[in-house]
Amino acid sequence: MFNDIGPLELVTLIVLAVLVFGPDKLPKVIQDVTRTIRKIRDFSENAKQDIRQELGPEFKDFEFEDLNPKTFIRKQLDNDDLGLKEIRNGFDLKKEMAEVTDAVHGRGTDSPSSSGGRVDMTKKPETPAADDRPPFDADAT
Repeated sequence: MFNDIGPLELVTLIVLAVLVFGPDKLPKVIQDVTRTIRKIRDFSENAKQDIRQELGPEFKDFEFEDLNPKTFIRKQLDNDDLGLKEIRNGFDLKKEMAEVTDAVHGRGTDSPSSSGGRVDMTKKPETPAADDRPPFDADAT
């Protein structure tokens, strides 16, 4: 729950609590806070159990954590039925970036075997033959 609080922040909070509530009232305040947190947890667990009972046996493996979008996406991407692991493992980012960098700097090789049999998609100007006439549009004149 408090994973992102460091030791310095924790000491600061304790000193601040002692200054605000005083050393004699602080234990009572801590008991009240822990009792309230416990009641909230019990309430949420009871609500979860009620929802599971209302959903029925079809949703027996339903987890409320799956409602978090990050958890849902992560769970779907780890699903073996989709074959995404093979796609992810077959993709070599370093190789792809090296090919893009070489293409940008013009250091690409001309042999198709070194580029994995890929087709060169760059536009190259066509040189017209000497007797070819440019296209003529009768409506334009």
